[in-house]
Parts: sequence; C-alpha cells; structure tokens
Amino acid sequence: MNVLPVLRALLRENASTFISMLLLVVVPVVVSSTLAVVLYQYQDLLANLSWGQMLLYFAVISVTMAFALTPTTFVALVSGFYLGWGGFAGIVVSYGIAALLGYALAQLIDHGKMMSFLNRFEKARILMQELRHESWVLIILTRISPVLPFALMNFVLSLLQIDKRKFFIASIVGMLPRTLFFYWVGTQARDVLSVLQSPDSGTGGKLLVIALIIISIGGLYLLFDRALKRALQKAAGKS
Repeated sequence: MNVLPVLRALLRENASTFISMLLLVVVPVVVSSTLAVVLYQYQDLLANLSWGQMLLYFAVISVTMAFALTPTTFVALVSGFYLGWGGFAGIVVSYGIAALLGYALAQLIDHGKMMSFLNRFEKARILMQELRHESWVLIILTRISPVLPFALMNFVLSLLQIDKRKFFIASIVGMLPRTLFFYWVGTQARDVLSVLQSPDSGTGGKLLVIALIIISIGGLYLLFDRALKRALQKAAGKS
C-alpha cells in the first residue's frame, strides 16, 4: 500500500481535527504565561475565597482546562498556593469535569470523521477495537504523565469513542498522583510566580516526576505493542 496518498487523504479529510489538536498544545503555554504575570501583579486575586467563590473558581477552571486555556499542572500549583488542602477535592473533581467537557468538544469538532477514515483499513479498525478494550488502562497511563498535554489527550482519547463514565473515572484516577504532588508543591510555595516558573520540588520530587513519565511511556508502549500484535493476528486470521 502506498503510504503517501493515504497520509494526504488523512490530512485532507481531517484538517479541522489536526488543527484543533495543534492548538490544544500551543494555547495552554501562551495563556498560562500571561496568567502567571497577572497573578504575580495581583497576588491577592484568589486569596481568601468564600465557599461560593471557590465553587465558581472550580467551575471556571473546569472550562479553561477543557478548552486548553490553562494546563493542569498550572492549575494544581496555583490552587495549592491559594486554596490550601481545603480545595484539593474540588480540583480533583474539576479535572474529571474538564475531561468530559474536552471529550464532548472533540466529538463536536471531529464528528467521528477520524474513526470513519481509520475504519476503511481493516488492521487499523481492529487496532482501534483492541485499544478500546484496553481503554481503562490506556486512559490512566496517558493521565499519569505530567508531560502529555491534558486537553490534547482528551481529544485523542475521544476519537476511540470510549464510554463517558469510564473516561471520567479513569481520568481522575490517572491524574491523582501528579495532581497530589503538584498541589503539595503549590501549598509549600511562598511566591506564586516563582513556583510557576521553577517549582522547587527537591530531588525526591524530580525523581517522582521522572518515574511517572517512565511508567506512562513504558506502559503505553507495552499496551500498544500488545494491541498491535493481537490486531495483526486477527487481521491475518480473516484474510
């Protein structure tokens, strides 16, 4: 099979999907940098929030994370700094809501076009089915890593058309280790700008982040390798 015509067709028929995925990587970096300066200039902006204001804050960040306006690490650090441990549960739930909103946004943009394209190819269709069967582990592994963009992963995972309830729960479970860590770093900070620019997590913290990245990458490699082998076996059995 000639690969170039397939790639051209993939890009042509799914241009809006790929452009959206690119924006989900670039936009959070730009917006979070701007917000960091704003928070530094107005140090008391989020200090001493009432319960009503805190609920509004959780609702706002759920939307901003879903639309890739604020990275999840940024939110954890800032929330830890301003809210303390009293706001931790709200942040965890906000991540889950943001995941569902991102899932819905991706489906609205893609309209199933990517999966429809992949389904034209037998091996790709079977591979997607295998990954869908492993969706619980797949979601958790993508969420564990601090370097995989949250909003982009919402978009990519939504293309598999995973059950929304499973998507919500697995996203929260996968996000929990790094959320707990970066939230703790935020609670220890004395200055919001410094913690955003260079979080002082110490050697132990750096090793934890590296470990989470290795677990995520290694786990995803093994999962994809196993799913690909099963897909090729099933495709061979049908031919």
